[in-house]
Amino acid sequence: MESIYKKEDKLLIFKINEDIDECCAQKIRRKLDNEIEKYMPKEIIFDFSKVSFMDSAGIGLLIGRYKLANMLGGNVKVSNINTSIRKIFEMSGILKIMPEAKMEKKEVQYE
Repeated sequence: MESIYKKEDKLLIFKINEDIDECCAQKIRRKLDNEIEKYMPKEIIFDFSKVSFMDSAGIGLLIGRYKLANMLGGNVKVSNINTSIRKIFEMSGILKIMPEAKMEKKEVQYE
């Protein structure tokens, strides 16, 4: 997973580079929580351009980060979701609480 923080916008972008299942969810969760607590962003965007599979552990991961960001006064968005991930988000209601950010895949340069 890669992340970039834009200080002027208080924007934290996470590019998830792997499928999200129970095995990797714990690792991703720790990294996300550390970055969120470090930067205290006003907006978080999850870039799903490299994610082709996600199970219920991924939904739990996103809901938990949404609650953390909300508690800190921030909001969460998702971007670059493919058709299968979109179906999961629609069925779970994720898109009702996390709107989709229009962000080009090339728009953000990751470190």
